[in-house]
Amino acid sequence: MNDIKEIKSVRTGDKYYKINHKSGLTIYVYPKEKYSSAYAIFGTKYGSINTTFSVDGGEKITVPDGIAHYLEHKLFESEDGDAFTRYAKTGASANAYTSFEKTCYLFSCSDNFKANLEILLDFVQSPYFTAETVAKEQGIIGQEIKMYDDSPDWRVMFNLLECLYHNHPVKIDIAGTVETIAEITAEKLYEVYNTFYNLNNMVLCVTGNITVDEVLEICDKELKENKQHNITNYFENEPYEIVKPYTEQKLTVSVPLFNFGFKEKAGDRMLTAKENAEIDILLTMLFSPSSVLYSELLEEGLINSSFSYEVFEGPGYFTILFGGESRNPEKAAEKIKNYISKVKSEGLSKEDFEASKRACYGDSLSSLNNIESIANSLVSSHFSGNEFFEYTDALAEVTFEDVENRLNKILDVNNCALSVVKGE
Repeated sequence: MNDIKEIKSVRTGDKYYKINHKSGLTIYVYPKEKYSSAYAIFGTKYGSINTTFSVDGGEKITVPDGIAHYLEHKLFESEDGDAFTRYAKTGASANAYTSFEKTCYLFSCSDNFKANLEILLDFVQSPYFTAETVAKEQGIIGQEIKMYDDSPDWRVMFNLLECLYHNHPVKIDIAGTVETIAEITAEKLYEVYNTFYNLNNMVLCVTGNITVDEVLEICDKELKENKQHNITNYFENEPYEIVKPYTEQKLTVSVPLFNFGFKEKAGDRMLTAKENAEIDILLTMLFSPSSVLYSELLEEGLINSSFSYEVFEGPGYFTILFGGESRNPEKAAEKIKNYISKVKSEGLSKEDFEASKRACYGDSLSSLNNIESIANSLVSSHFSGNEFFEYTDALAEVTFEDVENRLNKILDVNNCALSVVKGE
């Protein structure tokens, strides 16, 4: 039997349904009745960092870097053609991505929702790998890797991660290297597929103009019951300290690019909704376009509108990340460090806190009008062990003291690194 639970936000009145399906899959259905389209995302808690693991306490297995991304590419193929061809007939827009900690397959559509959901559930559960098809893909992904090697935005990010992390596989390119993907075989693809594409390790999130009954009609028909297994992922011990404070690469850019990261203490678990809320409000206070620092950096020509910041975290890694274009990245990074030191010494502004809290809360509410944002956030919340509405509640309840305490725990100016890409 399927277990269906309605989860409602007291603050917004929005609601969704969490279904523990008899197959082992967790399904979230978030109906938006006035919408003309639907969006579905089918994800597994398996990304590029999961290269050493064991199943049910068995022996440790190590697989080549890049295999999760490789598997994502191969899963669209079958003996009868590929999933994109099937989607073309129904009019859906489909895609997939592999990140550090998850792999997701998705589609959006205005019509033929049931047919599109059938395609999604069918091809993700129907792996087809042969020595010939695997060998063919090596050349395609090899070209993709070489393309990313020449991408300034990609390189500035991974060069930073190599400055920050000694051992954690987050510093390794998601697609692997030409050498590591050469080690991938059909047998290894089936091994990781059978481990991580178990429905108990996956989630399906559907939003938009749909109903629970519509989703369950297809899921009951398409989902194959899976026996639950205990997967253990292994990571080498990662020191708190960074590897080195600076790296530079020359590529074709008109204005230098930079990524500036503060390495934080990370554990096995993801941040809670409350921790995320505290950090988001703090970063908005200090670095948003309405902040004192942003205005100073802009006036001095040290940043432009491309400047951004984010919380970059997952199992065993956690970085506060800044990036953008700058004529003088070193000076921009130095000003950011000095400003953080000043704020830690002099304290935060309660007025800035109230304004930033309102801004973050407003952004959170507005995201509930975007079905893609809802579905992707449901996936992230599920894999991090948080309930979706907890983040909005936490934003409403966070206090000035909470944010002050959070500032004292993060943004260590002695544990950060700068990555720069300059013109050739």
